[in-house]
Amino acid sequence: MNPFSIIHKYYDPSSELYRILLTHSVLVTKKALDIAVDFQARNPLAETDLVFIYEAAMLHDIGIYRCDAPEILCTGSEPYICHGVVGREILESEGLPRHALVCERHTGAGISREDVIRQALPLPVRDYLPESLEEKIICLADKFYSKTPHKLFREKKLLKIHQKLGKFGTEATARFEEWCRLFLPASKL
Repeated sequence: MNPFSIIHKYYDPSSELYRILLTHSVLVTKKALDIAVDFQARNPLAETDLVFIYEAAMLHDIGIYRCDAPEILCTGSEPYICHGVVGREILESEGLPRHALVCERHTGAGISREDVIRQALPLPVRDYLPESLEEKIICLADKFYSKTPHKLFREKKLLKIHQKLGKFGTEATARFEEWCRLFLPASKL
């Protein structure tokens, strides 16, 4: 499977939105693969599917073009928080159900069913929590990079990520902290 051929079906390669998506996706993919390789080296019995991480990380934001997020040049009609659900629909239509779940579960540090209800989010009421090691690694890696054009190449510091997630409640922060302890070497914490 070639993620670029799927991206090209939905994004004009000459557009600025394509450049934003591709830059972000490549940076997140590299970060996710670095995290996974380091994790495997420290935990030889844990197996992570590096090919899947590459493919799914490249496609995790495929749904942004259908969302309304002018700051990143997205002119669709869906609320931005729905980009994961939209991405899931797209990748399921492409015959990639496992990749589709990464799209749906990567937002924030995952979103619980209770969060959807409590915050009245415009999402179908269900859990959007990463489950597999690969999903958690991609979700963690995604937190390090923005899609804001002037911030694309800046890797965020853990403290900044933690502060931003704190706005979404203690559950999101606790999940993020758990992933950091699990996947990042102590020297990076």
